[in-house]
Amino acid sequence: MNHSQAPGRVAVVTGAGSGIGRAVARLLLGDGYAVALAGRREPQLVETAHGHPHALPVACDVTRPDDVERLFEATGQKWGRVDLLFNNAGVFGPAASVDEISLADWDATLAVNLTGSMLCAAAAVRAMKTQEPQGGRIINNGSISAHSPRPRTVAYAVTKHAMTGLTKSIELDGRGFGITCGQIDIGNTATDIMDTIGVGAGALQADGSRRVEPTFPVEDAARAVLMMANMPPSASVGSVVITAAGMPFIGRG
Repeated sequence: MNHSQAPGRVAVVTGAGSGIGRAVARLLLGDGYAVALAGRREPQLVETAHGHPHALPVACDVTRPDDVERLFEATGQKWGRVDLLFNNAGVFGPAASVDEISLADWDATLAVNLTGSMLCAAAAVRAMKTQEPQGGRIINNGSISAHSPRPRTVAYAVTKHAMTGLTKSIELDGRGFGITCGQIDIGNTATDIMDTIGVGAGALQADGSRRVEPTFPVEDAARAVLMMANMPPSASVGSVVITAAGMPFIGRG
């Protein structure tokens, strides 16, 4: 099979149409990666690509196994391998406590944040095990909610705690195949999801009050992902926590 000449390293970024995914994808492209851009909305992916010759927009719903397989098949057909997966696609889900959330909303949040991440990781690991040279790196986008939840975010908090287990399991099971896996937990980077939880107008605190919380540029979060991605194969960054300075996380609420 003929593959297009790639710059050297090949990445797949999910949720690449906006926010952290877009920032990471553009930074990877600028650093010499070929990048498959995955997301549900193709026009936004094309906008992220901005005509870059080594960007491949692929419309993909990570909750659909066939879509995920098609994403990795397209990447393999174009460039022959996968060196990096940034598992980023996610939703915040409804504002609800455990006694309030509907089963449909619960299932929908888990489908994107957890099952979608598992499906993408599974496809990436299959590619990394069989390619030559073998191996690769997976970076899962967790959240500071993997450590400490916000009020009334039960579905989101559960998926992000579970992401930590997924990360550690991939790292352990990939050990014999040159596959590493780490997790970045980001707090209050300035993206649209921050509008969802009302950070700019005052985010709900554990004591019931609302507080305007600081944010930090999404490009700074992307640089942290790039640092993890560019570690040599002999090293693995298992966990990174990066937050807006002064946000209520350590000693939250």
